[in-house]
Amino acid sequence: MDSLPILLYRSRLSPPWSLAWLSNKMSSRVTEFAPDIIHLHGIGHGFLSLADIQSLNKPIIWTLHDSWAFTGGCHLPGSCVRYSEKCGYCPQLNARHECDLSRWGWLRKAAIWPKLKVTFITPSHWLAGRAASSSLLRSERIDVIPNGVDTSRFTPCDRVSARAVLSVSDNETVLLYGATSFTKDTNKGFYLLLNALKQVIARFPEKKLVLALFGDSNYNESEFLGIPIRSYGQVSSEEQLVNLYGSADFFVLPSLQENLPNTVMEAMACGTPCVAFDVGGVGDLICHGENGYVVKEDSANALAGGIEWMLTNPDERKLMGRQARQTITANFALASIADSYLKLYDKVATGD
Repeated sequence: MDSLPILLYRSRLSPPWSLAWLSNKMSSRVTEFAPDIIHLHGIGHGFLSLADIQSLNKPIIWTLHDSWAFTGGCHLPGSCVRYSEKCGYCPQLNARHECDLSRWGWLRKAAIWPKLKVTFITPSHWLAGRAASSSLLRSERIDVIPNGVDTSRFTPCDRVSARAVLSVSDNETVLLYGATSFTKDTNKGFYLLLNALKQVIARFPEKKLVLALFGDSNYNESEFLGIPIRSYGQVSSEEQLVNLYGSADFFVLPSLQENLPNTVMEAMACGTPCVAFDVGGVGDLICHGENGYVVKEDSANALAGGIEWMLTNPDERKLMGRQARQTITANFALASIADSYLKLYDKVATGD
């Protein structure tokens, strides 16, 4: 029901878009708990309407995992920065006039947000900067508390054993990639990875390269690349996920926009170095040349260069993996992140 008005825009693009206009009385269920604080995360796609948020009437901590809170309705604005003004002419809706749904969504948020008692948190410095530049949140305090990872579970494992479980031989170079619905979501950049790999394979035909995939069960076209593809579908077991990271020589993230990518964090925690575009919160995780490889230009050609470096520098790659693990344990361990939130809860609850 929440998405019905969006259907009026027949030539719209496919990125996620939420209007949050229809109340489902979720706020009444929340108030039954009589909470001291309400901590919001992702609330789009009809989970909470703007009216529901306004009726919560409690101190709110809101961790932003995308840009929706400061746009007229899109979750991933890409290169659009109309949220710095009043939205309108939304490129994702392919709107032809200023007073479109994005302007309506912006006006409703502009009327409600100042009435709330909200502490805004972003997991990455990149998203904090985006929020601070927006017309809706530029006067709000925005703190950065990153997502955490359980470093006792996501930890380096025995590579030989991990590869035996996944039926991968020890003399193969395994490139790992994983994301939800990567065959449909263009933001995940899978098409860039495929084009980059075609270039790499043409230049290094002697390399026994294997592409391992997880998160989407719809791709297994090994003939397209001419190399073996291991597709593991949607992985729900943490043990299998750790084995995937542990069996890989490196992980590749070709996404065009990310907040603080969990897959990169998990891979690094497992001692697996990563290649990723210099987008979003990637810079909070990867220090180029030290614990991973950051690709400055978001193109298949540039990504191929990063993959080739990983292929041709095995000793440096292993050192990067060890340093990647150290980065995560020092800055993103779950206990440390939880402690940061506990301190914030105390501060908000006491009104400091």
